[in-house]
Amino acid sequence: MRRQQRPGHLAVATMVGLGLLVVAGCGDDTGLPRRYAVSGKVNYKGQPVEKGNIIFEPNDLATGKFATGTIENGYYTLSTSGDHKDGALPGNYKVAIVSKLVDMSQVEANRQGGSGRQDDVYKAEKKAKSLIPKKYERSDTSGLIAKVEEKSNTVNFDLTD
Repeated sequence: MRRQQRPGHLAVATMVGLGLLVVAGCGDDTGLPRRYAVSGKVNYKGQPVEKGNIIFEPNDLATGKFATGTIENGYYTLSTSGDHKDGALPGNYKVAIVSKLVDMSQVEANRQGGSGRQDDVYKAEKKAKSLIPKKYERSDTSGLIAKVEEKSNTVNFDLTD
């Protein structure tokens, strides 16, 4: 004879099962410690930087990890493990920002691929016009610093000449 479960037991079992699913979904497969959300705005001469890349370089390279993001219409969000927008590890960082106008017309003309296309990409990037002062392209010359804390972080940058 089969015993009937009481509704209370079924509800508890369901809640425990859902709780385990939520806990299992909180981790990731990167093997990295917990990262914290980092986003912000990048302006140059009071105007949003239209496009570019931002790099957070940890002051302690032995224990830290780089975090990067794409700037679009002045806004960015960081990721440590790729394009997951998973944030950055807590710590102090030096920051670099790159924003260039690259003419890819010659690259697009060479649809052969291979090293010829790679050479075209390299040449186009070398000729690219920087949309912000070049000093910001390197973390050791930018003068930009940031601290990521164990919370959601907003870090804005106002670039000047």
